[in-house]
Amino acid sequence: MPSWVDGRPAESLSIKDRGLAYGDGVFETIAVRAGRPPLLEYHMARLSTGCARLGIALDVALVRTEILSFASKLGEGVAKLILTRGDGLRGYAPPPTTQARRILQGSPMPAYPSVNAEQGVELYPCATRLAEQPLLAGLKHLNRLEQVMARAEWQSTEYAEGLVRDISGRVIEGVFSNLFLLVDGVLVTAELSRCGVAGVMRAALLERAKAVGIPVEIRDIEFDELLAAQEVFLCNSLYGVWPVRAMAGHHWSVGPLTRTLQAIARDLLDN
Repeated sequence: MPSWVDGRPAESLSIKDRGLAYGDGVFETIAVRAGRPPLLEYHMARLSTGCARLGIALDVALVRTEILSFASKLGEGVAKLILTRGDGLRGYAPPPTTQARRILQGSPMPAYPSVNAEQGVELYPCATRLAEQPLLAGLKHLNRLEQVMARAEWQSTEYAEGLVRDISGRVIEGVFSNLFLLVDGVLVTAELSRCGVAGVMRAALLERAKAVGIPVEIRDIEFDELLAAQEVFLCNSLYGVWPVRAMAGHHWSVGPLTRTLQAIARDLLDN
């Protein structure tokens, strides 16, 4: 599979890169279908937000052009864009002048079991908690140690994903997905101003749900409210929507709203 560094084919990276040393950067995991990235504008919006908050210079036009060219060559699969602050010397202080580094890696699309989408998945209730850091909340920054630790908690294939909460016990997201609930006819997803990742499929589904008149709330979610929800589902930009059918002995039905949004997600990825 192809890999590029700063727009050119490459298989190596400078050991001075601050992304390696400090996680100083952001990334996007981009689905590629028929040589094109269907959710590109959502990825670019999140990338712009992340770079602006971290103070990393972003040439939006250049990055968009490179992603489109890379996707065309990849054809089908996943394009992972990593954008770091670039090279630096030892020490946390960013160099006064840096050249942001653009890394693109291609890989096959994950072979998720079809039963995940058709019948739903079981969640593992992770003990790992997300720390609150409003400056980084919502961003897809390069420090993913909390997710690494959460994912290491289970090995069994009976769990397709894990539920992650914050240090106060509020429901936030999956390890690599965002979470939605149906509560008394309202589509609810977690407020991500303290921690968590604002997924691009989450953004797209919120936009489409509002457009078709589905009531939506973005707010704190307590654990008991999750258990009492009428429907629960996960989403991300690679697989679309997975219904959640069980967690720790609790069960949910796969309902009509989940199926509606699953179809919308499928359409977003196919067109």
